[in-house]
Amino acid sequence: MGSGIVKNLLNSGHSVIVWNRSPEKCDDFVKAGAEQGLTPSDVVQMADITFSCVADPQAAKDLIFGNCGVLSETTTSKGYVEMTGIDPETSQDIAEAIVNKGGRYLEAQIQGSKTQAEEGKLVILAAGDRSLFEDCQSCFIAMGVNSFYMGEVGNASKMNLVMQLMNGIILAGLTEGMALADRAGLKQKDLLEIISLTSLNCPMILNKGQAILDGTFPAHLPLTHLQKDLNLALEL
Repeated sequence: MGSGIVKNLLNSGHSVIVWNRSPEKCDDFVKAGAEQGLTPSDVVQMADITFSCVADPQAAKDLIFGNCGVLSETTTSKGYVEMTGIDPETSQDIAEAIVNKGGRYLEAQIQGSKTQAEEGKLVILAAGDRSLFEDCQSCFIAMGVNSFYMGEVGNASKMNLVMQLMNGIILAGLTEGMALADRAGLKQKDLLEIISLTSLNCPMILNKGQAILDGTFPAHLPLTHLQKDLNLALEL
């Protein structure tokens, strides 16, 4: 997901500094014009606004509070945007730490797949510092088709988890339906064609259904990330 975001920021003319726990993953971005920081604190020092997109809440906290982390370089001139799928409590903890250092904080949760990230077609759910939301508009335009400001910190995380819960339920319903059709002696191809002509017609169902038919399962969102989000949704 982060790779597509960085690519579109570079392509839209933004100056970008990158960091990754696996430094070699930054090589292509450096070739494309990005600078590379050696630590998260390097990125914060070099940039006005820092975007974080990592695997889970613990990884997000490690970037903030860990050795050579974000807080060590956070000042009144810095903005921090958390794009990792996290729970509201983690987002509030990060916000408090950033604000106590004088910085501005925005959670900007992502709705979309790896393909949509590559194509700049994400939907961004934001909450927190309104002025930082406005300052990020050129970046959000590069990343996605729309961005929504949802008020106080935690609201965007909650909305993202609601959306992820719905995504999980839809995918579970599709796979159960495909399995039941097969077990009942029906053609799964017929099921998908019928779905395409009804109110159930949507890209997610049709694309995933076709992948099941083809026996190919490209990972637009790793299952471990969806499981993480479903577990967080159950804690709301």
